[in-house]
Amino acid sequence: MIWTVTMTWSPGDEPPLAVVIPALDEAPRLPSLLADLARAPELVREVWVVDGGSVDGTPSVARLAGALVSRGRPNRGLQLGAGIAASSAPWLLLLHADGRLPPGWALAVERAIRRGPRFCWAFHLGIAGESVGLRLVEVLVAWRTRVRKLPYGDQGLLVHRQALAGVGGMAPIPLMEDLDLALRLRAQMPVRLLPGRYVVDGRRWRRYGPLQTWWRNAQLRRAWRRGEDPQRLAERYGAYQKAQRRS
Repeated sequence: MIWTVTMTWSPGDEPPLAVVIPALDEAPRLPSLLADLARAPELVREVWVVDGGSVDGTPSVARLAGALVSRGRPNRGLQLGAGIAASSAPWLLLLHADGRLPPGWALAVERAIRRGPRFCWAFHLGIAGESVGLRLVEVLVAWRTRVRKLPYGDQGLLVHRQALAGVGGMAPIPLMEDLDLALRLRAQMPVRLLPGRYVVDGRRWRRYGPLQTWWRNAQLRRAWRRGEDPQRLAERYGAYQKAQRRS
């Protein structure tokens, strides 16, 4: 059982945290996140950027910033699973490549780690931008996380490696991998919120409209819950993005 894992990390030991970041064409945004992580060498043992076939130099940018890089297909579940398998630290922080960690994030994560592996943790969501629609989306996400205990991937996820293995690890699916994992974790352990906001780039929300984007994502989640193939949903999601770019 995952509850039997004990917390043994203390100052002087190897840093306890592995960070895994799936990426695809995030060269303009990734350096800021990697700089955030570089400020906590006593906490972060390794940063793995798992590239899904970028054409903008993302792997080179990651290496220049000191991250370890592996490559694979553009499939978030597979990318996360590959990074988790390649890493060695007992705690995992799974992040989106276009986010920024809040001030004081390292202390918050350290305190969470010291509470032991029977909890998993996520940040509050922030979306870069000034519109009222974005603030409304943040409120809706905060409600979902507090009441339904369902953080998604754009909030980051802090979880112990053995706890993750105990719920079956990452599903190798290209879409809904975060919801799939959140549901399995919620069934096994308390989900807690870390202080501060993980602020993701707002370009997609601004391009398609905050409420329209929120509604589209909700429809995809509903289809997934009803058993639709995640690969087909990923194709639908990609087709929608292409159509919006042309419009």
